Amino acid sequence: MKKSLIALAFGTLGLGIAEFVMMGILPDVAKDLGISIPMAGHFLSAYALGVCVGAPVLTLARKYPLKHILLVLVTLIMIGNICAATAPNYWILLAARFISGLPHGAYFGVGSIVAERLADKGKGSEAVSIMIAGMTIANLFGVPLGTSLSTMLSWRATFLLVGIWGIVILYYIWRWVPHVEGLKDTGFKGQFHFLKTPAPWLILGATALGNGGVFCWYSYINPMLTNISGFSTESITPLMILAGFGMVMGNLISGRLSDRYTPGKVGTAAQALICLMLLLIFFLSPYKWTAAILMCLCTAGLFAVSSPEQILIIRVAKGGEMLGAACVQVAFNLGNAIGAYAGGLTVSEGYRYPALTGVPFALTGFILFLIFYKKYQARY
Repeated sequence: MKKSLIALAFGTLGLGIAEFVMMGILPDVAKDLGISIPMAGHFLSAYALGVCVGAPVLTLARKYPLKHILLVLVTLIMIGNICAATAPNYWILLAARFISGLPHGAYFGVGSIVAERLADKGKGSEAVSIMIAGMTIANLFGVPLGTSLSTMLSWRATFLLVGIWGIVILYYIWRWVPHVEGLKDTGFKGQFHFLKTPAPWLILGATALGNGGVFCWYSYINPMLTNISGFSTESITPLMILAGFGMVMGNLISGRLSDRYTPGKVGTAAQALICLMLLLIFFLSPYKWTAAILMCLCTAGLFAVSSPEQILIIRVAKGGEMLGAACVQVAFNLGNAIGAYAGGLTVSEGYRYPALTGVPFALTGFILFLIFYKKYQARY
């Protein structure tokens, strides 16, 4: 495995902890700042907003060498999380979370292009999956560690950890990632030219709706496991590690298969798996260990579809590769927000119903991916 890809994965590890750990430490943050938990939920939205704003701003950096852009983005990750760790009140933390989100989509955009360029011939999808692996490892180990730090010390220690980790990322990107030439400058308008064709919209739609379907259910996974499946509260941490293990394996297997069979075929199959798992979770969640296995398979599907989406948008977005790759992360976060909202509408019926709510979203994502595979995959 190339050291350069490991350095890129260090970055997605930091981003993964910064994004997802807030869900686990929300009560601690709310208590410390003297605000309600729903109000503390704004910190999740601020991060997502930063992701959405940061992606299009990336077009302004199109003329610079990709390695230099990565170093600037990692510096922003450090600044945002250190500011979050020292935030004295609600408003400062809100601003810090927005700053933390700015480099997220941009890092994935630039990192995906660098990973594909550094990959051995015919191994582009696998290289991108290695970069994305940091995000899955964050869910497997980083988020539980961050939550434990919040419980034992303070929620501020969690963000400080990510800020310090940023120094490590900076060093290894500087040391291990070789100089990569900037992309051909197609002008500001040229960056958006690829959006005139249906292919990228099919990928972005599949990303938003497919992920939205999963997050209808995953946003309410804790109460489903305790209230419906009958697990104890103490079991939640090891179960979340199991979910993270599914993410790691799904991502790595998908990367290898995409190089062998095409990303479109693998992405379509992974999206079909998600549809089936969500439906089975609705019917079988009262059965304890069946629910745990289905959870692991569904989270595997969630990240099995990620690297095909990331590699396909780079190939489709000729002249606007950075913007396209960053837009996938915007679509991912948009799907998270839509899914959490839609799932919340049916929670009152019981904690099984968010999974059923997610099925139409995931099914639509599957149909969009299937259309792309049938009509456009042969061109890319």
